[in-house]
Amino acid sequence: MFERRVAGKVPRKHHIQFRDEQGALLFEECFTREGFEGPYTIAYHQKAPHTQSLAAVAHGWKVPEAVTGRPLAKRHYKSQAMKRVGGAPIDARVPLLFNADVTLGVLHPTEPDPVYFSNADGDELFYIHEGSGLVRSPLGDLRFQAEDYVFIPRGLVHRLLPDAGVPQYWLSMELKGGLHLPRQWRNEVGQLRMDAPFCHRDFRCVEFTGPQDEGLRELVVKRGEAFHGFAYQHSPLDVVGWDGTVYPWAFPILNFQPRAGLVHLPPTWHGTFAARGALICSFVPRVVDFHPEAIPCPYPHTSVDCDEFLFYCRGNFISRRGVGPGSISHHPIGMTHGPHPGAYEASIGHRTTEELAVMLDTVLPLHPTAAALNIEDPDYQNSFIP
Repeated sequence: MFERRVAGKVPRKHHIQFRDEQGALLFEECFTREGFEGPYTIAYHQKAPHTQSLAAVAHGWKVPEAVTGRPLAKRHYKSQAMKRVGGAPIDARVPLLFNADVTLGVLHPTEPDPVYFSNADGDELFYIHEGSGLVRSPLGDLRFQAEDYVFIPRGLVHRLLPDAGVPQYWLSMELKGGLHLPRQWRNEVGQLRMDAPFCHRDFRCVEFTGPQDEGLRELVVKRGEAFHGFAYQHSPLDVVGWDGTVYPWAFPILNFQPRAGLVHLPPTWHGTFAARGALICSFVPRVVDFHPEAIPCPYPHTSVDCDEFLFYCRGNFISRRGVGPGSISHHPIGMTHGPHPGAYEASIGHRTTEELAVMLDTVLPLHPTAAALNIEDPDYQNSFIP
């Protein structure tokens, strides 16, 4: 559960008349999830929010296409080796791996979005590996910085404005089934439990700015893996107030409170966010296992129902060699994965780890794109042979 928040001016009850100081009737927009059964936010516009005209489309990234016929193998993709092409976030995204539930990619934006954008295909979750900037939407502005997760709800009109002169390196996660907090960390009313590894105070919400006009009228909507163009007759940032539980937020990964066990704990203890067909985990610096005979290094693992995706951020990974910041490992269903030769025994006696990484376990197999193949380490599969 994300808290209900209220910002600006709202009427005493929803679905009733609400007028501005000049007596003009405001337009109530109900932004709902799961039809009318799920979370929602209600915003009050100065002008009708549904009066866009059709327009040409000049922006959007290349949607993913699978490369087929590849043998089953453990994979290592060096996203740090990608050419930083820059551009606006709406154009700069490069999908690397995907399935019907999630699309994972990277981007290195260098300029703000020149249009408003709405992703009707899924929620957006970014991990800011490098950089800082702003999410601007009718609900307000959200500042973000390096090592933040940044969430943008499905269907919300917004612009991404990376800070000028700051190197940007973002991991993008498009979540087709929506994002929520893992059930194991919530009580029966949806509040984060007292023993959860993070709390409601760890999240930063948008700051409401009130109506503004940036002079932009173009809107691009992504729906059905295609981009569609529309034009506003007025600024969409004309909201005078809103309340609800659906809004952009940021969560610093280092606010995650890791667990330590007598012996090695499975990745589910690092679960931070959940989505249809995926669990998103945060591996942060922490104390490791403290049994007198503990082996802190993760054990060899045959995951018969999940693909494992790991984005390495920084620190020393006691189970791996040859990876560094920006490395992506993909360990698919059907392949046993585990530590590199020597790492298992060498971890004995360690008391802490400084690793920082974002992990996804996905139920459906992940498919690589041609962009992923261009940055693949061809020696990774055989690097586990002593």
